[in-house]
Amino acid sequence: MLPGLRYPSAVGNIAIKIHPMKKHYLFVVLFSFLFAPAHACTIAIISGNHTPDGRPIIWKHRDTGTLDNKVVIYDEGRYRAAGLINSNDDGPERVWIGHNEAGFAIMNSASYNLWEEWEEDSIDIPHQTGYIMRDALTECATVDDFEQFLLNRPQPWGVETNFAVMDALGNAAYFETDNYEYTRIDVDDKRVAPHGYIVRSNFSFTGTPHEGSGYIRFETAEQLFYRASGTNNLSIPYLVENMALSVHNSYSGQDARNAINLRDSESKFMYFQDCINRYSSSSSVFIQGVRPDEAPELTTMWAMVGFPLASVAVPVWITPEESLPSIITAPGTEHAPICDWALELKYSRMVPSTRGSTQFYIDAVQVFNADNTGITQQLMSVNREVYEATRRLMEQWYPNEPDQQQVNDHYQWLDETISRAYEEKFGISTTID
Repeated sequence: MLPGLRYPSAVGNIAIKIHPMKKHYLFVVLFSFLFAPAHACTIAIISGNHTPDGRPIIWKHRDTGTLDNKVVIYDEGRYRAAGLINSNDDGPERVWIGHNEAGFAIMNSASYNLWEEWEEDSIDIPHQTGYIMRDALTECATVDDFEQFLLNRPQPWGVETNFAVMDALGNAAYFETDNYEYTRIDVDDKRVAPHGYIVRSNFSFTGTPHEGSGYIRFETAEQLFYRASGTNNLSIPYLVENMALSVHNSYSGQDARNAINLRDSESKFMYFQDCINRYSSSSSVFIQGVRPDEAPELTTMWAMVGFPLASVAVPVWITPEESLPSIITAPGTEHAPICDWALELKYSRMVPSTRGSTQFYIDAVQVFNADNTGITQQLMSVNREVYEATRRLMEQWYPNEPDQQQVNDHYQWLDETISRAYEEKFGISTTID
């Protein structure tokens, strides 16, 4: 337990300060906070000085009211970029985590303790977070570029968020940002990141103490990262299995993996709304950077699109042909196939009831069980196969950029291997056009 921190509910314990002349803004402020639980991301940045291979990593476990996500590549500015977007965003207008061909990457978690009060000229501005991240990916190559990009952007910025950014030079930092100010926190600053990583959920350390949300998820992630750093395991395969697939509540001690002692014919429902994986989890994405002597194009997005407990981490690179694995993308406003498969498993087996608050209870036996038929349990072997095949391929490329034909061949192998796994393990029809 983190000393001195209280654990507020989503709305009830948030103190809202209203300026005497701005009481008519109360509804807008309340609206923002009432919908905070739907934007309850857990994120982390990891210094390359503390990973086994020397490459930095950023991670975003996304929670949102829009559960259909996909990955696209777009070319609208100085740099081509790959980004996770809402499937209904035909543009894209907004990006929620991504990287570009220069090796710059960005993500965010909403913060709910930075705004003291809303200014007259900012109240009517829609939230700009996704727009800012889309624009930054087309314009920025380094962390310093992003800082200047933010300074040059007209104020108020229309954000209350923790931006996390990384570049191909090995730099990585948070920008805890509100409408007019930000605080930059570098991951290589040993005063704030002695173990080489920084975790955030839905509050900022430079904001109002004890307000915001996500304190239990923050503590869970802190425990997991501390354990990983102590065993030199701040690596993609370890982080996927232990962070992206976590259903542990550090406050209550409950963990879906404890169902490993139960048979698959049983059920054991667990309240999981305060876990890293929760009802609104829509994706979990790791972006692995490069060492300074390596081509920026080797920056790799590992995208678990759809409900992460029923999805697979799929690697993505930005290449001249702008190709992608078919299972994680789709044209226009269509859905990514793997997102649909993951959601089918979520609703048919893992969270079979969405009536009222029953949606906040997961059947832990469908995650892990003694018969080795848990959905997450079975997909772990697929994740390992995908990672190992990708690792062997990338070892052929370092330190140069990816080979286009090999990328295309690997994407085809990923599409075939992963879709076959969903068919054979779960009986899902996985025809891909």
